[in-house]
Amino acid sequence: MNKISWLLLLLAVVFSACSTTSGLPQEEVLYTGIKKVQIAHEDKSDHGLEAQTEMMAALDCAPNAAFLGSSTMRFPLPIGLWLYNALVNKQTGFNKWLFNTFATTPVLISSVNPSLRAKMASNALRNYGYFRSTVSSEVLPNEKNNKKAKVNYYVDMQDVFHLDSIAYVNFPDSLSDLIHQYESKTYLRKGDAFSVINLDAERIRLAELFQEDGFFFYKPDYMTFKADTIAHPLNVQLRMEPVAKSDIPNRALRRWYIGDIKVNLRRNNMRRLRDSINTDDFTVFYRGQKSPLRISPLYHAIRIRPNQLYSLEKSRETQERLSQLNIFSSMEMRFAPRDTTVNCNVLDVSIDGTLDRPISAELEADMHTKSNGQIGPELTLNVSKKNMFRGGEVFTVTAKGSYEWQTHHPVGESASKINSYELGLTAALDFPRLMFPGQVNSRSRHMRSTTFKLGVNELHRAGYFDILSFTGEATYNWQSTRTQRVSFSPIRLTYSKLLSTTAKFDSIMNAHNYLYLSMNDQFIPAMTISYTTDDRVLQRRTHTWWQTTFTESGNLIAGAYIMAGNKWNTKNKKLLRNPFAQFIKVTSELRKTFRIGEKKELATRIMGGAIWTYGNSNVAPYSEQFYVGGANSIRAYTVRGIGPGGYHGHSTNYMDQTGDIKFEANAEFRFNLVGSFNGAVFLDTGNVWTMKEDEERPGAKFNLRDCWNQIAVGTGLGLRYDMEFLVLRLDLGIALHSPYKTTKSGYYNIPVFKDAMSLHFAIGYPF
Repeated sequence: MNKISWLLLLLAVVFSACSTTSGLPQEEVLYTGIKKVQIAHEDKSDHGLEAQTEMMAALDCAPNAAFLGSSTMRFPLPIGLWLYNALVNKQTGFNKWLFNTFATTPVLISSVNPSLRAKMASNALRNYGYFRSTVSSEVLPNEKNNKKAKVNYYVDMQDVFHLDSIAYVNFPDSLSDLIHQYESKTYLRKGDAFSVINLDAERIRLAELFQEDGFFFYKPDYMTFKADTIAHPLNVQLRMEPVAKSDIPNRALRRWYIGDIKVNLRRNNMRRLRDSINTDDFTVFYRGQKSPLRISPLYHAIRIRPNQLYSLEKSRETQERLSQLNIFSSMEMRFAPRDTTVNCNVLDVSIDGTLDRPISAELEADMHTKSNGQIGPELTLNVSKKNMFRGGEVFTVTAKGSYEWQTHHPVGESASKINSYELGLTAALDFPRLMFPGQVNSRSRHMRSTTFKLGVNELHRAGYFDILSFTGEATYNWQSTRTQRVSFSPIRLTYSKLLSTTAKFDSIMNAHNYLYLSMNDQFIPAMTISYTTDDRVLQRRTHTWWQTTFTESGNLIAGAYIMAGNKWNTKNKKLLRNPFAQFIKVTSELRKTFRIGEKKELATRIMGGAIWTYGNSNVAPYSEQFYVGGANSIRAYTVRGIGPGGYHGHSTNYMDQTGDIKFEANAEFRFNLVGSFNGAVFLDTGNVWTMKEDEERPGAKFNLRDCWNQIAVGTGLGLRYDMEFLVLRLDLGIALHSPYKTTKSGYYNIPVFKDAMSLHFAIGYPF
């Protein structure tokens, strides 16, 4: 046995002699987890499963040394618990530091309180309509050590109650009319399973409905429910009505109108505002020779007007559109009755905005290490000028530079005298509204913006090539609902110029014709539209994010050629004396995150894409092709480390490991370790393929029969340090299955285990 094996054996012997209960108070018993949760008359419908999730949230309690926060599984070596019992009465000097740093407080049966948890679980089931359900607990002492015990829970769900009738009674006529006018929007429908969650949602809906019609002070707490479960078996007769009149203030029962509107624009909260501009609808107070914000953007952002009936929706729109101007460090909107008289129904409005710093700068630094022997730093500098034209515009200049030098070189070759570098400069101008030539569209119900961008980038890859790229684009963004947004770029023009190449790179290009075609000088005149839905603002237990993007390139120019008498598939069509790319590209990505108890969640992602070239192009531009691997993809492999299909690249610096089709799926279980440190266990799968046969890359074409065995699979462990504003991430990926043939047969085809590992350091979560 080697030294490490002897050390592990010694530690196992030492810790096996430690006790997990010797330091417990005499009457206390160590909780070692849930043995089982037995459910009778289980309801496996969606409603029943949702109820069981809430029930289990009440029962779940992780014991010491829980495996990934599980209530039933534990690590075999509870080191923290051993240290607690060994040092709890010896907290001096080094022992005190050891105790405070590594010991974990025992989880006791008395603190778990199984009987109380059973009552909480029973209440959770009743909240979902299982009124006859029962939950009981049983403490099971350990046969070998009566100072340890597990817990059994016994659940009898019984049948769920359904809504039989819903009545809204005793509301004033003005409110009752609104209820009946919008009854189709109700969360309560006859035949649905009873749910307290739906009852609360209905109270909130009605309160917002009343507020939208001017009842500014009406709250959900002013309504209550009464349920009769006796009249009809397994059915609920539901009555919703206001609380006692004495509990509802008089001002909540009358409509309110907008009065004077004041807008206070401050550089800081301490400055006194001495200047003002009056308009028909509001007054702007500021300090200086002119207002820091023009009246026009304020007019279009403020959706409320004097003498209008108060509207909750217009109030929210005003706050959202003012925030969209991106010039305020803080902003508050206050409504106050004009006076304290009984019949007052006028709300004066005060909008207080503190202006952010006009110029901001941000510097990002990173260090890259690559498996091809390149290592080096990367710096990105962003400088932004806010409120550029006093209309909420933001002008941003981004300078990016990275440098890499060779840490080793292949046998028989000399190290590069000139190392690799990348330089980029981008200028962007953002407008908080939609803008078209000759027209400004500022007045709209939802948030909208326009971005114009120009950029230049030089990439020098030592020993290979020097390429220069120019980009220009115009993008329109608008939010159709709280959870849905659309981004449309009618023009995104990219021009790539291969400035110089080496003999080595030329030999690679000659051997791989598709690389020559994809990296040669060309225009990419693209049009892109992207749809995104994100329900994070709804604050649900399950969060869904979905984005689909469609891109086309060259079709408008090709259409002009057709009008000039050329055929659609004519090759070598040119734009400004250079060929242009012609393709259609579609990508879609779905992310779903499930919150599992406190500080635990399961994050999943599935994504796919395809690019189809035709007409003027046989091969998609290199920058538009798909690849996998790296810190945000399949973490067991480096960027472009695998694919396409079953092809395995060798000595071309990963340039040939791209494809026309992509599939990727990921799952990551995230949990808290201690303080700001979080852990993760993940599983990544995916690959890329080509659409056409490629003699230079055998096995690269997508084939339904072979694709399942060509999907790479990797797992691994991760460590995250969450600083709230920034997350530092370290992931160790371990390959389980490579998509290409190796010297090892079987599904686990990794010849040497140490070669299956890949370490990634990154900022932020991968998805």
